Amino acid sequence: MDSQQLKLWFLIPLIVFVGLIIMLFFRLGKPTEIVTNTALERPVPTFELPLLSDTSRMVTDAQMPTSPYLINIWGSWCPTCVYEHPFFVELKKRGVHTVGVNYKDEIGDALEYLNDLGDPYLMSVQDKSGQFALDLGLTGAPETFVVDGNGVIRQHIVGEVNEDNWQSRINPCLKVLQDEAAGKKGPADNIEEICK
Repeated sequence: MDSQQLKLWFLIPLIVFVGLIIMLFFRLGKPTEIVTNTALERPVPTFELPLLSDTSRMVTDAQMPTSPYLINIWGSWCPTCVYEHPFFVELKKRGVHTVGVNYKDEIGDALEYLNDLGDPYLMSVQDKSGQFALDLGLTGAPETFVVDGNGVIRQHIVGEVNEDNWQSRINPCLKVLQDEAAGKKGPADNIEEICK
């Protein structure tokens, strides 16, 4: 192999690397949220999981609220969960019903997390294996699902819940579902559009 071919072999990885850097540079500032809608418009999957506060008691999907509510997937090991947690405490003060799903966590760590940061949930179940969260359509904690009064998932929020996405996406969806459950006339015909 002559020196010309040797130089070419050394240039190929450099060219690939530079191409990759250019491609990543042009992706900066572009939305990266990927929402898998596999769970939308389906009932909450059947489950039987231990109650986090008393693991000798099992909770099933039949015991979920019969009015619209949120399901929040969280873990004490999840930095974004810790960051969004005070907002869920605030939502509880506003009367929003949320069921917590403690995802792949140690029970001691999960209970300490709730004791330290406050417990914003109607109840929390322990999903040690993570199977229930995957059945819901989880791509990574934290994620939140808006569920209607019939137990059908209407909205899937990937990542942190905060005041911005609460006002722009989540609360309008929850309100129209509450109106529908109460039999009020209004934009209930547009639920799919409002909850997208």
